[in-house]
Amino acid sequence: MTHDSVSIVAAAHSPFGRLDGLNLEDLIVKVTREVLADAEIDAAQIDALFLGHFNSGLVADGFPASLMLQADPQLRFKPATRCENACASGSAAIQAGINAIRSGAAELVLVVGAEKMTGNSTVEVTRALAGAGYQNAMQEAGLSFAQLFGQVAQQYAERYHSPLASMAAIAVKNHANAMANPLAQMHRVMDFEHCNNVSQGNPLIAPPLRLTDCSLISDGAAAIILASPQRARSMRRQVAIRAMTQVNDFLPLSRRDVLAFEGPQRAIQGALREAGVTLGDLSFAEVHDCFTIAELLIYEAMGLAPRGEGHRALDEGIVRQGGRLPVNLSGGLKAKGHPVGATGVSMHALGFAQLVGEPIGLGVPGAEFGLLFNMGGMAVANYASVLQAVKA
Repeated sequence: MTHDSVSIVAAAHSPFGRLDGLNLEDLIVKVTREVLADAEIDAAQIDALFLGHFNSGLVADGFPASLMLQADPQLRFKPATRCENACASGSAAIQAGINAIRSGAAELVLVVGAEKMTGNSTVEVTRALAGAGYQNAMQEAGLSFAQLFGQVAQQYAERYHSPLASMAAIAVKNHANAMANPLAQMHRVMDFEHCNNVSQGNPLIAPPLRLTDCSLISDGAAAIILASPQRARSMRRQVAIRAMTQVNDFLPLSRRDVLAFEGPQRAIQGALREAGVTLGDLSFAEVHDCFTIAELLIYEAMGLAPRGEGHRALDEGIVRQGGRLPVNLSGGLKAKGHPVGATGVSMHALGFAQLVGEPIGLGVPGAEFGLLFNMGGMAVANYASVLQAVKA
């Protein structure tokens, strides 16, 4: 099946964090130049460019797609398009690139995901991100995403049991993984006692979510180059995108059972089915842990454990480093960082590095398949990809 797959043939990734002195344009230009160098091609060979960028008023650059052209004069006059789908904007850009290749309109596509967030206060960022929630019902419009996911954690406790210990264990795992990732925003070991308790150093953000349950406000960018099957064969490295699925769900939470995480489940199961693989075939997964409760629900959506029993994936060591399916070896959004427009492209760039045997941070020796799951809003825009190493 890989013979007709679109492939990733190069990747680049900036550090994530508070990148003072770099604006959005700097970030975009930096990774665009780096990915072209990684591919060892002239910019003139690129047929189309796509940018994943959420913005929502975070920066003044409201029309940034053509900033990619600043990286090289040979990119001038190439078609460049911005894609936006909340925190899944990066994956939306990748899917647009894949579709351009599959349609025959392009053979080489450059995709960048970028966001500059730290120039704003926490209140301003929270307000901007909340714009990805449903605005036409008072009970939802006034809530931040931390408050929405806090409600999800409360509902989980009411339906099943308290998820707080599992959420703390996820935070501990992802922070430990990030210690090996030189590009991660936060290099700080967190112990379970700290993450599982409310304290001056770990205050409640939106009950029952604690600070350690929440992902970071970040700057950063990542880039990949996509190639048609014919062009990929001439490149020095390639990783096949065996499947990429998109599933959107209703925006109002009142219209669905949020604990069921049906959008993520359908996207992930659809990608596995399209790729012709099972969970047992996967070597690693990078998933959207915007809040620790989200990663717990994603375990259940993946099928690692029945609903209400996601803790088993942690208790049995399945998702830990060295486990049967390590999840978020990068540190995840929780510790690697979450520059929202960059996140989906970051997952694919890191997956590419894993599968060509050049992991950034913790590696999985001999990795063959990787699952990536990127989510926009409260399980509204859901993208799942299956990548496969291509042996020379």
